[in-house]
Amino acid sequence: MITHAEVTVDDAHWMALALDEARKGVGRTAPNPPVGSVLVKDGVVLGRGWHRAAGKPHAEREALADAFALHGREAVRGATAYVTLEPCSTHGRTPPCTDGLIEAGVKRVVYAATDRNPSHVGRADALLRAAGIEVTAGVLADEAERLLRPFFKVQETGLPWVIWKTAMSLDGRLTRPPGEGRWLSHPDSRADVQRLRAEVDAMLTSGETVRRDLPQLTIRDARLLEGRNQPWRVVVTDRPDTLPMDAPLFADEWRERTLIRPADDLPGSLRRLVKEQGVLSALVEAGGVFSAALLEAGLIDEVVVYLAPMLCGGDVPALGGLGLPGPLRLQDAVFERIGDDVKLRARIA
Repeated sequence: MITHAEVTVDDAHWMALALDEARKGVGRTAPNPPVGSVLVKDGVVLGRGWHRAAGKPHAEREALADAFALHGREAVRGATAYVTLEPCSTHGRTPPCTDGLIEAGVKRVVYAATDRNPSHVGRADALLRAAGIEVTAGVLADEAERLLRPFFKVQETGLPWVIWKTAMSLDGRLTRPPGEGRWLSHPDSRADVQRLRAEVDAMLTSGETVRRDLPQLTIRDARLLEGRNQPWRVVVTDRPDTLPMDAPLFADEWRERTLIRPADDLPGSLRRLVKEQGVLSALVEAGGVFSAALLEAGLIDEVVVYLAPMLCGGDVPALGGLGLPGPLRLQDAVFERIGDDVKLRARIA
């Protein structure tokens, strides 16, 4: 058994490149995970690849195809494959990646995170070693697992990874006083929200938000939309008959990607998104009452807050529910200055 102590500086360097490839797939691969791979031989990258969408080749086969096209099949023999997730070993919509690596004649496979799918976990090691391939696991595992959190959560709970996004004033308000401008956040923060939307498979909002604000909830940067669908737009309400059906969500060119789900069973509505739409991750863009309901139910995993340097005294609080059972502590907090705003991104402990 190869231990983590045998991991080299070079392994970490090449795995970091594989993680760069994996990041290209975030928000694009559901219900599959975003995975990246690079093939290296004698200190030279022969090929790179990332999983682009469900039903398309996995990252390992993308990297192999890239290497074959650039250098020929014989050059790949004896190479090391770096992969951000344990290679799959069963036949689904695509053939097993373990077979592709064995057929290509790689000498060594290094992967970051272990798959938590019971059908896969640990199987790759045995298959690859039986073919004479050296295996190293756990290289930059923490970094890989951060990318894979939505996929792992779905496997373990049947629920998607849910991110609460909000922009608020220093006094915790979502709106400015009457007669002032609409926006709290800096234009650069609003551009950053577009990138955040591109990370997820669905966006959640409330019927009240649709009635009041008529949101579009789309990715409007064409570069971020290239090669992927708009996220599902999910309106959660127990009064669907009061929704304005001429609102953008129901009338624009992506209206077929708008869903209505009941509010009386929030976990059930989220599980249905996983089961029927293959959703791994969802972004909440709504008022304080609906956001608080999700937090009170323990359904939020991560928060992204854009804090504007103003005191508003507006009448809409960022959270307006019945009260959390206690203070929710945040972990892995990252603060970033965007224009005049401060962005906080953190995971709920």
